Amino acid sequence: MIIMKKQLLPLLVAACAATGSASLEAKTITGSNNADFRRVNASSLQQTMDGYARQYDNLRPVEGKCPRDYRLVQLCLLLDTSNSMDGLINQAKSQLWQIVNELSRMHKRGENIRLEVALYEYGNNDLPATSGYILQVTPFTENLDLISEALFSLDTNGGSEYCGHVIGSSLNQLQWNRSGEGLKMIFIAGNEPFNQGTVNYEVATRWAAGKDIVLNTIFCGDYREGIRTFWQRGALLGGGSYIAIDSDRDAGGIPTPYDDDLVMLNSRINSTYVPYGRVGKESFARQSQQDVNAAKLSAPVSAARTASKGSKLYKASDWDLVDALEEKKITTHELRREELPEELRNMNPGQLNGYIQQKKREREEVKTQIMALSRKRDAYILQKQKQSAGEQSLGSVILKNLRVQAEAKNFRFR
Repeated sequence: MIIMKKQLLPLLVAACAATGSASLEAKTITGSNNADFRRVNASSLQQTMDGYARQYDNLRPVEGKCPRDYRLVQLCLLLDTSNSMDGLINQAKSQLWQIVNELSRMHKRGENIRLEVALYEYGNNDLPATSGYILQVTPFTENLDLISEALFSLDTNGGSEYCGHVIGSSLNQLQWNRSGEGLKMIFIAGNEPFNQGTVNYEVATRWAAGKDIVLNTIFCGDYREGIRTFWQRGALLGGGSYIAIDSDRDAGGIPTPYDDDLVMLNSRINSTYVPYGRVGKESFARQSQQDVNAAKLSAPVSAARTASKGSKLYKASDWDLVDALEEKKITTHELRREELPEELRNMNPGQLNGYIQQKKREREEVKTQIMALSRKRDAYILQKQKQSAGEQSLGSVILKNLRVQAEAKNFRFR
């Protein structure tokens, strides 16, 4: 049953009547092409979301400039971190780089895409009840090491899983792309009924659809149970797909003959990074730690991470001089001596520039080798996957839906 605050009930009735009512379902499906219906519907939804924002801090719309970029792909993960979800978290850790590698093949009008990823956890009783047991672990970021670090920071405990609340929070607290040509996707995964909590999931999911944000639901359990507990309906109202997975399935990846060579190339590409500035040392250490985390999971995960580091989606220009100079974020003349690694502080700007250019050439050479091995590795994995068709995990269902929904927005895959 959906629990509603008395002050919000009239608004919810005006917006969409009680959850599961026949009249709501008829309006949602048959009225969706009617402009007048949509206008009234949007107004009612806005009122209801405004009411939630007055009640919960994490449902207040974020302030700040939102991007406007037709090449931008935004991927928001909402992961249940209650007691039973250790397997789901392990799949997310293991399959992050697999997802990134698929995204690295996407382009729009022949141009490389930009990728931003955000992460929320929900349903963990270590989180404050006043937040709905929800935490924004990271806002949208292009820093993939930060996302990996965030996934490895997750612990399971509890809990009380409020899907409507976490969806609403992600819609209002993240800086979503304002371009209608970009791709905006939410994937929410969990195993408890979708209709729990004081924030009506039908309002939240329809709010997502109205913002051109595709909401996909992933039920960790039996497919029919997910239908019975409203996960399929959440996806229907959110314009996305409903999928059921075995969250306890091993996600270590498929070993290939190319894994060891890719891991060796990882060490070589790391030697081309030149940290600078306030965050340089910290980010360089984070990169190294995420290498260690991937290696602890399995050789295939470590190899997939190396492939990601060889792609154009792995960004380091906010802390690495090679990328920063390439993107013209800084010049060697602007650098202060104390911002450099100790061994470079006595170089003049000309010497430093020559050193950075040498590292750039080394990186390009290593990336070429990584890309060549990655293509062979992908072909090998594709052949093996044909032998296990039908097995689904968090990563595989994200990839399946990502391709379909990206192509609907005129993104293409190389």
